[in-house]
Amino acid sequence: MKHFPIFMALEGRRVVLSGGGEAALAKLRLLLKTEAKLTVVSDNAAPEIRDWAAQGRLSLINRAMEPGDAICASLFYAANENDAEDARVAALAHRDGALVNIVDNLADSQFITPAIVDRDPVTVAIGTEGAAPVLARSIKKSLEEQLSPNLGLMARIGKAFRSKVEALPFGAKRRAFWSDYYAADVADADVAQERLEDLLDKHLHAPEREGWVDLVGAGPGDPELLTLKARKALDNADVVIYDRLVAPEILELARREAVMLSAGKEGFGPSVTQDAINEMIVSHARGGAHVVRLKSGDPTVFGRLDEEIEACEASGVKWTIVPGITSASAGVAALGQSLTKRGRNSAVRLITGHDTKGYADHDWRALAQPGEVAAIYMGKKSARFIQGRLLMHGANPDTPVTVIENASRASQRILSTKLSELEPSLTEANFDGPALVFLGLAPRAALQVADQFEQKEAAV
Repeated sequence: MKHFPIFMALEGRRVVLSGGGEAALAKLRLLLKTEAKLTVVSDNAAPEIRDWAAQGRLSLINRAMEPGDAICASLFYAANENDAEDARVAALAHRDGALVNIVDNLADSQFITPAIVDRDPVTVAIGTEGAAPVLARSIKKSLEEQLSPNLGLMARIGKAFRSKVEALPFGAKRRAFWSDYYAADVADADVAQERLEDLLDKHLHAPEREGWVDLVGAGPGDPELLTLKARKALDNADVVIYDRLVAPEILELARREAVMLSAGKEGFGPSVTQDAINEMIVSHARGGAHVVRLKSGDPTVFGRLDEEIEACEASGVKWTIVPGITSASAGVAALGQSLTKRGRNSAVRLITGHDTKGYADHDWRALAQPGEVAAIYMGKKSARFIQGRLLMHGANPDTPVTVIENASRASQRILSTKLSELEPSLTEANFDGPALVFLGLAPRAALQVADQFEQKEAAV
């Protein structure tokens, strides 16, 4: 982020603009919505600017800019539509101590003006740091359609009511009150005031809220694969207890005021114990919090879900499960394959490479049969063990094996190999992110190359 978004208080503060043409008009139409004291410096101001000056909406200095014109100005806009003149007046404004924006010159500007959705006092600012102004306008159009024209009225009336709402405890109770108020679209000031009074009485006499737990699947990493229900839970959570493998982009979707607690685990490495995680979940929920236990992938797949449910039930805490997309689904999609296929396999195994006691044991003889497909979670560090067991039980050394790291994420990498070469190929690939091992599957592109080679060999 090169530009930090802030909302600057401009009431009664001086803002100076140099220029009098179309670029100046565009900026002034926006600045006139503020309560700043506007000054325009131009020896060729458009008639519209002169009219605004005559109406007392701004001050007009009818000449080119001179040293001292921007003294005490909070902001300065260079909008002369002439590079040399804009550079000259910007230098003067810099010496006068103002923050400078040169219209259509991102590199030499100290600040930028975002696209704005105005529901005064509700303001939405959209910035792309100059990279995609058309996109910013598209987002603005979408928000304009979504936000009620009455939102500003409701916000102004709500602001005047805030001192009364302090009768509610800070935190979840106040949030619930305001959520209820803004859930309705009210166009009449008297109706809005009456609604506030009724809601406050209702919330003041409401029983204490019980805490509860959402056991949420965060998916494999791509934020777009997060379910709508999971997104809603993150929006409302008071406490988020998250796994090490949950993508940072998904954690960013949590409410800013939420307490964020790491419950990281690493196979054969340092971990927060399951007992400690259970205690975190239960203690916050019993304190009345909405707890989101956020797990990578799907919480029902190798997520130790039952232990957390049992801890909740033993403490009388309510819970729900919000399923997510498991890594096997995201990984096989990246390969352009399906987990099952007619004539190849009518079943698929989801297995783990290690459990609480170390390397996990499975029915290796069954897994070694031709056509078997398995998605092996936590199989990176146990790859040599798995390779040895399968070969020992008669698996074909040429069985395709694919390892996918960071499935669905921008940093995704795919290693296509065969069972006899799984190690040392995996070690040489130097994967350092979460990886899933597919036994019996190759990327579709690799299969097509193999088929073409076999057809050429047969022709010879």
